[in-house]
Amino acid sequence: MSIKVAVTGATGYAGGEVLRLLLAHPEVEIGALTGASTAGTRFGQHQPHLLPLADRIVAETTPENLAGHDVVFLALPHGASGAVAAQLPDDVLVIDCGADHRLESAADWTTYYGSEHAGTWPYGLPELIVGEESRQREVLPGVRRIAVPGCNVTAVTLGLQPAVAAGIVESADLVAVLANGFSGAGKALKPHLLAAEGLGAASPYGVGGVHRHIPEILQNLRHAGADEATISFTPTLVPMARGILATATARLASHATSEVVRDAYDAVYADEPFVHVLPEGQWPTTAAAIGANTALIGVTVDDRAGRLVTVTAIDNLVKGTAGGAIQSMNLALGLPETTGLTTIGVAP
Repeated sequence: MSIKVAVTGATGYAGGEVLRLLLAHPEVEIGALTGASTAGTRFGQHQPHLLPLADRIVAETTPENLAGHDVVFLALPHGASGAVAAQLPDDVLVIDCGADHRLESAADWTTYYGSEHAGTWPYGLPELIVGEESRQREVLPGVRRIAVPGCNVTAVTLGLQPAVAAGIVESADLVAVLANGFSGAGKALKPHLLAAEGLGAASPYGVGGVHRHIPEILQNLRHAGADEATISFTPTLVPMARGILATATARLASHATSEVVRDAYDAVYADEPFVHVLPEGQWPTTAAAIGANTALIGVTVDDRAGRLVTVTAIDNLVKGTAGGAIQSMNLALGLPETTGLTTIGVAP
């Protein structure tokens, strides 16, 4: 089986990570690499670590250049994917790594993104709990449009959904504070993303309920059973290139004990190839997840505060974006879900 794949936005961080993983995928042939301002340049100028592709020339993102591919990954700025996707045939598997097609509510999209909603696609988080016994992976086989989750959304959802689904927390009192690597902000040159500004500093952003990932997190937790969920969500840029460490807490229901909590997480994730609940007393680090399509979760109960505490570590570019996208691609095409993906991190 040979799957011909094109990647738009190939010179950005998300596009480059998709290509890094695809180079190790045994069933994939890499076709067009497209960009906007980088069109006509040598690919190795932008992604020098991807040596097998270094001498390729970046093409323009046009329907003609994307024609003839089985799969097209869209690694484009928010708001740009809808127009490109509309020009692609229905039988092509299109995977949007941006936000355009994640939200089910057009009102939420308009509120948080300020433009017209491009529509909703099947959601690319295979581990998402949907209903009492189902997972999102059951929806993905055979689909031809997939919306990849936000990276912060993946970390917070995986950290909280077992407790929400088990009814052992009060979903109207959720709090998440995240440490985020700078690659999550993309490659665009902005003063606050310069090394001189970021090294030696930690800085919050999207504070006070305005971050665009909030409606997506709540959407996921509603699918897991949280009808009245609210969340205080605060991401913080810290001096690392990759990684998310998401600490999420929730007020415990009266019947929830440490044993009940641990059993709930073990039951949800026991058979998941890419989500690993650490032994009691061991806590995840971002370093252990770098380069791998894994989510590492630590969970405990703060008895004095009456709260569940979960800490989730992912690589924002792998499990948070490109790895989740390829995992979903595998399911859509009928391949084993783990094909071309690793759980082995790169540390130190």
